[in-house]
Amino acid sequence: MNYFAPNMNDLAKYLQSTRFIDFNDPAIQAFTQKHTEGLTTNREKAVALYYAVRDEIVYSPWHLVMNPDVISASITLKRGVGYCIEKSLVLAACTRFAGIPSRLGFSIVRNHLSTKKFVEMLKTDKFVFHGYNEFLLDGEWVKCTPAFNKSLCEKFNTKPLDFDGHSNSIFQEFSPDGRKYMEYLHEYGTFDDFPYDLFYAETKKHYRHLFESKGEAVFAKEEDF
Repeated sequence: MNYFAPNMNDLAKYLQSTRFIDFNDPAIQAFTQKHTEGLTTNREKAVALYYAVRDEIVYSPWHLVMNPDVISASITLKRGVGYCIEKSLVLAACTRFAGIPSRLGFSIVRNHLSTKKFVEMLKTDKFVFHGYNEFLLDGEWVKCTPAFNKSLCEKFNTKPLDFDGHSNSIFQEFSPDGRKYMEYLHEYGTFDDFPYDLFYAETKKHYRHLFESKGEAVFAKEEDF
């Protein structure tokens, strides 16, 4: 974590409502207010919103949404299901509405505990454009990953990621029995909004076999593992 004296002019872009991080939507605002009621500090609010998004929106990678017209924080929140990028959009929208500077990070990760079925579908154990969040809390950017909800982790006998607002919480490196679980292979960097064009290009580059002629990536239709 890097400490610096924040310049609010530089941070303005991390507090804006955008096309994808659309916290002007009433549903985002109501969700944020519900989970931050009575809390006073940004750190308390960030932690509460992290757990709300982690566990109240179910993680599912089985259908990868590629149409930018149906990708946004509000759409994901109302659906109640999303993959890592969509969940990160929700968390960014909520924290920005709460007045916390927030940005998005993306990477390529290797998940060693993926199901055989999912790896066969992807033809790789690499997850491209895995999304996470960063919040500016007391002069430090702190990272967290809200993707994997508690009930999903229980299916894999894996402890869900906790977040205290002080330390980075970005991946489960090992499973409870000591096996390698996840590792970060490549960092795309951080962004003030979802870089859709880069996401689309990287997804097509790594998962070309999933693209139909119309240009949509279609995963399996199951909604569970």
